Amino acid sequence: MSEGLGEWDDEPEGGPLWNVPGVSDKEDSTEPSEDDAAAPELFYPNVAEFVRDKLATTYRRQLNVQGGVTWCPQWWKHGEAISRLEALWRAWEFLRLDGTTGMSVWWRDHADHHMSVLLSTDGPFKGCSPDEGHRSKLVPLPCEEPPAGLF
Repeated sequence: MSEGLGEWDDEPEGGPLWNVPGVSDKEDSTEPSEDDAAAPELFYPNVAEFVRDKLATTYRRQLNVQGGVTWCPQWWKHGEAISRLEALWRAWEFLRLDGTTGMSVWWRDHADHHMSVLLSTDGPFKGCSPDEGHRSKLVPLPCEEPPAGLF
């Protein structure tokens, strides 16, 4: 996904959300695997191009913050948006190859669900606006350490 969010909303004090001991988002090997050779070529090389060239041009909505629909033009400053949009992109890349119901499944099960959350004025873009851009800094949900040995 992303190496780090820097000054952006979703990086709590102490570092990125995914800095968990023993967990790495990097592959152990730089050699291509057999699965990579068999995988179909991506239509969009990354999530940013998918959002700009596909999603933003086909998922058109009247944006009205007072009416409950908003978007942040700097969507990449929101960790939740990155995750949801990358999931949309990867699902689209897979389902586009299904010539029967692939796109219907993508719209119904993926796009409509994630975009409803993203565009909601109570979603990750709360405080942002399409005209004035990125403005909010939502705080992470409060969490307490579970009792030792529970997990």
